[in-house]
Amino acid sequence: MKISHKIEQAAKEDRVWWSFEYFPPRTAQGLQNLLDRIERMRALGPEFIDITWNAGGRTSELTSELVKTCQKLIGIETCMHLTCTGMPKEKVDTALREAKQHGCRNVLALRGDPPVGKEWDPSENGFQHGIDLVRHIRADYGDYFDIAVAGYPQTQLLPPEERALEMQYLKEKVDAGANFIFTQMFYDADMFIDWVKGVRAAGITIPIVPGIMPVQTWNGFQKASSMAKITVPQAFLDELEPHKNNDEKVREIGIRLVANLCRRILAADIGIRGLHFYTMNLEKGCRLLLEELNLVPRVEVVKPLPWRQSLTPNRRTENIRPIFWANRTRSYLSRTENWDEYPNGRFGDSRSPAYGELDGYGVWIKQSKEDALKLWDTPTSIDQIRKLFSQFCLGNLKALPWSDAAPSSETSVIAQQLAQLNDFGFLTINSQPAVDGARSDDRIHGWGPANGYVYQKAYLEFFVPPELLEMLIPHIERDINITYYVINNRGDLRTNTHSDGPNAVTWGVFPGKEIIQPTIVEAISFMAWKDEAYELGRQWAKLYDPESSTRKLIDGVMDTYYLVNVVHNDYKKPHAIFEPFFKAGADYAAKYGAAPQPTNGLAN
Repeated sequence: MKISHKIEQAAKEDRVWWSFEYFPPRTAQGLQNLLDRIERMRALGPEFIDITWNAGGRTSELTSELVKTCQKLIGIETCMHLTCTGMPKEKVDTALREAKQHGCRNVLALRGDPPVGKEWDPSENGFQHGIDLVRHIRADYGDYFDIAVAGYPQTQLLPPEERALEMQYLKEKVDAGANFIFTQMFYDADMFIDWVKGVRAAGITIPIVPGIMPVQTWNGFQKASSMAKITVPQAFLDELEPHKNNDEKVREIGIRLVANLCRRILAADIGIRGLHFYTMNLEKGCRLLLEELNLVPRVEVVKPLPWRQSLTPNRRTENIRPIFWANRTRSYLSRTENWDEYPNGRFGDSRSPAYGELDGYGVWIKQSKEDALKLWDTPTSIDQIRKLFSQFCLGNLKALPWSDAAPSSETSVIAQQLAQLNDFGFLTINSQPAVDGARSDDRIHGWGPANGYVYQKAYLEFFVPPELLEMLIPHIERDINITYYVINNRGDLRTNTHSDGPNAVTWGVFPGKEIIQPTIVEAISFMAWKDEAYELGRQWAKLYDPESSTRKLIDGVMDTYYLVNVVHNDYKKPHAIFEPFFKAGADYAAKYGAAPQPTNGLAN
C-alpha cells in the first residue's frame, strides 16, 4: 500500500501515526538481530518502516533483501531508500525491479552522501541529483511507486536568497513527481514550524513527515547532530550536558525533551499528524518515547488473519494456510514461493504437490550451537526431554527446534494441559485451544475486522512412541468428534477421516463478509510437513557429538516416534480433546509404571 494513502486514511480518521527507520547491519548475526527487533517493534504499531541505503550503495543488496523480508515474512509496509551515489543506472534499475517484485510500493529518492573520507562524485552512466532519480522512476514505472524526497528544515536559518534557492530545489522535486517529504532530523520546533509554513507558501501541498531522532546517549546525540549539521537549541544542551557521563539520565531527559518537541509539532496548526522515528536500530528509546507521548496504550494492531500476511504481490490475496507451519512461517513461505497461485476464498484448497524440497530451503534451527546448548542443555534421558517440552508450554523456555519463538499468547489458555501431556510422553510441537465465538478484538484470540466473531477447533500435534500411541488410538476412536492423522518417518500414513478435503480449524464471521476459513488441516500438506518436522529433530541431534548419549537419545526419538495431529471437531467442548490423552497416560502408567522410553538402549 502506498504511504500517501496511509497518511490520507489516518487524516480521515483524525489519528496520530508513526513510523520507524532502520539501516542494514554489517554482519549476518546483526541482520538476524535486526529482523527480530523489527518483529518486536511491529507491536508498537508503526504505520510503515523504511530501510536506508548506505553511502555509496555499499549495502544495496542487503537493503533489497531486508525490504523483501519485511514485506514477505514480517508483513509490514516498507519504504526503500535509493541513492544516486555509487549507483550506475543499471544498479538503480535492478533495485527498482526487485522492489516491485517484493511488493514494495514506496521509494525515498536521494542524491545520497559519499562514503566517509571521499568527495561526492556522480557515477558514470548514473544520476547526479535526487530530482534525476525521481524523473527516472516516474518515466519507467509511472505511478506504481510513491516517491518520497528529502526536506531540510535547517535551511530555514539560511540567508533569504539561499533559503529561497533551497525551496526552489524542493519544489522542482515535487513537481517532478514526489508524493511526500521525509525531513532531516531536527530539535528546534520553532524552526521546523516556520519551515513548514514556508514550504506551504511555496505552493508545495504534499504531506510532510518530520524526522525525529530520539536521544539515546550524549555521545550519540552529539555525533548525530554534527553529522546532520543541524543547530541544537541551547535549552537542549543546558539540560543534557551536565549529565553527559550518565547515559541513563541523558536518555531520561532526552525522552522528555524530544516528546515535548513532538507535542509542539502535533499541536501546531500546520497539518502534521505523523512522526517518523530514526531508530538507529535501537528499540528502547523509541518505545519509551511513544510511552511518554501516551501513544502506545492506544495502539491496536489489527490482525486481518490469525497468521501474519505476506505483502508480496502474488501473496496479498492469500488467506488460507495449513496449520502445521504455524511456528515455522519462514519455512512455509520459502517452500511455497514458486506456486503460481495461493489458496484464497471461503472454499479455497491449499493442497499442492509442489511444496519445495527441503534441500531448496535448507532446514535449520534458528539458534546457534552455543545458544541452543544454553536453551536445551544436554539431555540424556527422555524425562529430561519431556521436561524441556513441558517448560516450553508453560512459557519458561523461549524456543524449541520446532518453534522459532516463544509460545503464542493463546497457548497460555491450555498451558497446564499441554505440560501434563508432555509429562505423559506426548511431545507437543503445535496446538491451539477451542474457541467458541470470541470477539474479533479479543486480546488473546481475536483477529479480523471489527465487530466479528472467531472460532477454533482444538488442535494438537505431537511426537509419540509406538506403545503409547497404541494405547491412545482406542480412546480417540471412541469419540466420534475426533479426527487424526498418524505418520512415521518413512511416510506411512494412518487416519480415521473419510474426507479428501481440508478440515477448517479456524474461521471467522464478520459483518458484510463471507465466512473466512484461514487455517486448515489436510493430508498432503501434513505429509510435506512431516519431512521437515523429523529433519528438525535430526538437526537438533547434530548439535551434539556423534557418540554422545544426547545425540543417540534424540536420534532414537526421531527414528521410532510417530508424528500425530488430532482435531476435536466440537469447538463447544474446549477440554474434550485432552480426555483421551489423560486416559492413555493413566493406562500406560498403570501397566508399565513409567512413561515410555525411546528404543535406543538408553535408560532414564
